[in-house]
Amino acid sequence: MKPTPGTPPAPPAAKELIATNFEACRDDLARRVAARVPADGVVSTAISGLGLYRRSNPSPCNSATYQPTLIVFLQGTKRINLGSETYLCDGTNFLLTSVDLPVVSEIVEASAEKPMLGLILELDMATVREILGQQEFQLPQSGSGARGMAVGRTTAELIDACTRLVTLLDRPQEIGFLANLIQREIVYRILSGPQGYHLRAIATHGEQGNRTAKAVAWLRDNFARQLRVEQLAAMAHMGVSTFHHHFRSLTSMSPLQYQKHLRLHMARERMLTAGIDAASAAFEVGYESASQFSREYSRFFGQSPMRDVKARRTTVAVAADD
Repeated sequence: MKPTPGTPPAPPAAKELIATNFEACRDDLARRVAARVPADGVVSTAISGLGLYRRSNPSPCNSATYQPTLIVFLQGTKRINLGSETYLCDGTNFLLTSVDLPVVSEIVEASAEKPMLGLILELDMATVREILGQQEFQLPQSGSGARGMAVGRTTAELIDACTRLVTLLDRPQEIGFLANLIQREIVYRILSGPQGYHLRAIATHGEQGNRTAKAVAWLRDNFARQLRVEQLAAMAHMGVSTFHHHFRSLTSMSPLQYQKHLRLHMARERMLTAGIDAASAAFEVGYESASQFSREYSRFFGQSPMRDVKARRTTVAVAADD
């Protein structure tokens, strides 16, 4: 039916209004972050645990160990590989990491005109447990097979809380009183959302996810030592088969693969920052054979240690010149 001349257009649907409001709020937060991070990199802030970052170019694969954090993406696109899993994040997503995980990531979309922008908030498990213990907190229906990493859809409420946290940087006299309250709200928003069970499983004492996370933490701190899965299973108070299942569910890899990835990440970091050779790096991180290290490094990063480190240094140098 055609509208009668002079009749005002029908108001947009509720979903369209919500989407428009979300995009406007997100873009406002992106401008605030961009103003505080004028050059590429990660900037620490006066708010404990809050970092802001910018990247102006696509990047090749970069290895890193992600700690328990919430990353809210505002612009750009990033691909993160964890074991056999791939996570794609853009301006509509957040990334939740609840345990230390070795990943390989690359920036897929970013430019000087529209850089990748986001904020990083470290997660305090004591705060998570405190919120979970509140009688007023109603747990949504829980899922099974909690992961140590998950991607969720960013909501307008989460963007609003993040904006208020970043805005506090303009009022430093209020940070001491308000920052912790807003950070708690952000944790609450995550816990009460669809991805909250990934965080609850790690934070709740006695849960299998929590017990597995303790074994993950031990392996992270002792990756250069000889691995005994029976010892890790005993830490988690599980049988070996059950432990294997929960470890793989949490980290997307077996304990042996997790240890190998950590060793390769740390060796790469040592070669890049300390300038040591491949053999020395291999022995530092626990390898007994330099040739085995070279084979596994090439398989994981796509080229030999010498070629990879040279390429990484060239990339860093070119980025610095730009």
